Amino acid sequence: MSRGLDHIVHAVRDLDRAGELYERLGFTVGARNRHPWGTHNRIVQFSGVFIELVMFVEPDKLCVDGFSVLFAARNRDFAAAHDGLSMLILESRDAAGDAQQFQRTDISASPVLHFERDGQRPDGSRVKVGFSLAFAADRGAPEIGFATCQQHFPENFWNPNYQQHPNGARSVSNITIVAADPAAHQAMLLAFTGAAEAKSEDDGYDIPLSRGSISVMTPRGFATRLGVEGQEPGSGACLAAISFAVPDLSGIRTCVQAAGISALVRDVGLVVRPENALGATLLFTPAG
Repeated sequence: MSRGLDHIVHAVRDLDRAGELYERLGFTVGARNRHPWGTHNRIVQFSGVFIELVMFVEPDKLCVDGFSVLFAARNRDFAAAHDGLSMLILESRDAAGDAQQFQRTDISASPVLHFERDGQRPDGSRVKVGFSLAFAADRGAPEIGFATCQQHFPENFWNPNYQQHPNGARSVSNITIVAADPAAHQAMLLAFTGAAEAKSEDDGYDIPLSRGSISVMTPRGFATRLGVEGQEPGSGACLAAISFAVPDLSGIRTCVQAAGISALVRDVGLVVRPENALGATLLFTPAG
């Protein structure tokens, strides 16, 4: 069975600005959290999947442990170059088993790593959340961080109150990778996702997951589909877009217009371009 989407990291240089952007777009954004290796985050949550807005804030906390290197330093360096989508993280039922599988398929970037932090409920009460991650790597796509994430206290993390969004968004339905040569990344992505196959599409392919999907396409295909100039992946591939499923486009249109944010209407849905969304293309598509 394939692994589903768990979360997507949006690395930024200004966490308050990022939170404000997502709120203006009609999302419910969680409070600021702090990691022991110097990053802070805010979360946009859906059922089973979330967007993690991340900023590197406290350099004195950076050490040489796995999370410092594979998460904090990666997102620090990524955002120093540009804001945007830096990591793709899938759900895990057994992070230790994932790490072993990644080792066997030669995509491993770490042994299983574990951490816990305090979280906050909507009423302000504190709870503990814990995660184990297994990091993977596509040597042909160093701009993208890959990992699987196993939650140990899911009842303390997932909260329906945080999953209600004024713009009507119900889920993250797709993540799009832009690649100069999509075929060069297919074997790694199949090993990483556990999917049986990739379905060929124009200028690339689509990998269905147990939650959501991953699309991989050329810059030309990306531009044709979304009306946005395809990012030129300088090192092979990059995370380019997040797709959100909405019941209809009226709610997000209202939020975008009220916020004065420019957007494109395409056959596939409403597109907020990367220059207006801190380096990420945000696509809103009608559910179903």
